[in-house]
Amino acid sequence: MRIIDCVQGTEEWLRARLGIPTCSQADRILTPKTLKPSGQREQYRNQLLAEWILGYPIDWGASSAWMERGTDLEAEARAAYELETGTDVQQVGFIRHDDIAFGGSPDGLIGDDGGVEIKCPAIHTHIGYMLAPDTLADEYRGQVQTLLALTGRQWWDLWAYNPELPPVRVRVERDAEYIKAFGKALLEFVRSLEEAQEKLREYKRIPPTVEAVLAAETEAEKAAPEDPEPEVAPWDRVLAARGADVSGDLGALAEQAGRRTGRSAQAQGR
Repeated sequence: MRIIDCVQGTEEWLRARLGIPTCSQADRILTPKTLKPSGQREQYRNQLLAEWILGYPIDWGASSAWMERGTDLEAEARAAYELETGTDVQQVGFIRHDDIAFGGSPDGLIGDDGGVEIKCPAIHTHIGYMLAPDTLADEYRGQVQTLLALTGRQWWDLWAYNPELPPVRVRVERDAEYIKAFGKALLEFVRSLEEAQEKLREYKRIPPTVEAVLAAETEAEKAAPEDPEPEVAPWDRVLAARGADVSGDLGALAEQAGRRTGRSAQAQGR
């Protein structure tokens, strides 16, 4: 495995996981109860392809107030876990598999053998976990087992935290049956993803930057030094030089590049 040192939620973290399947979405590849391929796998594949083509992440699910609250409480919940267990939680950004396009973002690693996944649910959901702790493990079976498989660790704690009630901790061991079934399903999923990428490769965008436009202008000036008013390189030449196929609206970028070129010419005149 390869640990990418970044802060979860940042642009670097989003780039690290762009267009690849992750542990948090394991249930969309393999149904955890039946260990059969999920009916959501094609939709999930197409969503990953969309991000791959566009070159930026897409928020496919609307964030709820409870989800935002959970994010705000995560540091507090982690500190409470460390206090109760007497352990130090190592925070990591993103872990990527060495050989397969797959990764995950653990909430924390513990020692050499363990990890922790933190949940800060709504109070009624937390009450359900208090009354039936096994439901917590059942609900997050896919995510936790794939984190165990990805990291090679032996156990993972699920830690449900709500500041109004006692926490719930469930320790999960490696499930060889699930890990074997998921490994097979993941290979098939990644193969399907890669085959689709080959079919769609011509549509993958490489957005031009202002720097690329200015570099193309410089080359145009060198090619025609006698011209007192260097012409801005046409967009097709700029994009061809970058090997890009752009179908979006580039007017704003062209206008910005034009303004910078105009300022450069004025400065030379002075």
